[in-house]
Amino acid sequence: MPTRAPDGGRALSDQDAIATAIAYQDGIAVLKVGGDIDLATVPALEAAIDEALIPRPTGLVIDLSEVGFLASAGLQALVATHTNVSPSAHFAVVANSASTSRPIELTGLDQIFELYPTLAEALTAVKANSK
Repeated sequence: MPTRAPDGGRALSDQDAIATAIAYQDGIAVLKVGGDIDLATVPALEAAIDEALIPRPTGLVIDLSEVGFLASAGLQALVATHTNVSPSAHFAVVANSASTSRPIELTGLDQIFELYPTLAEALTAVKANSK
């Protein structure tokens, strides 16, 4: 069982291929991710997403603010998450650097799911639109 962060979320783990932290705010799951997201690390990202969705939150925000590289495998995981989550919860992504926002925008994925430059903006939008 993973250790818990002070706010009750899942603490960052040194063993993970990427760093992840899960917290819940007003029924919305916030998954913070750090490191590089590529073919080798996508399974850890997908596992963290699955864990964040266990309590059936009304929304999911994936915060990529600490991600230094976002490969196509990571983009695919975001699209799959949007597809899986959208029927029951609102989905948004935080990407505030060229290494994360640029691939999302160049592939047109910002037209598929909502993209925000800050966690505060994403949470405000998800709260307003939560199902």
